Amino acid sequence: MKPSPVLPLAMVDAHAVVRVVEIRGGAAQARRIAEMGLNVGSELTVRQREAAGLVVTRGETRLALGIGLASRIMVQAL
Repeated sequence: MKPSPVLPLAMVDAHAVVRVVEIRGGAAQARRIAEMGLNVGSELTVRQREAAGLVVTRGETRLALGIGLASRIMVQAL
């Protein structure tokens, strides 16, 4: 069985469960994303998807992400 492809979080459909595999961008972007609790290995569920961004949950924490930031978070479906 082949592993699922790696793609930006911005391209994931609503209600998908994914794992963060890479954070792209500079040190400031990576630090900002890490401060939100989104680290490599984190499991996320996409709750809502809109044209301007999406809402994800990590455990009990709910986060709203803009499409630009979500494009820097590379994920793999579980």
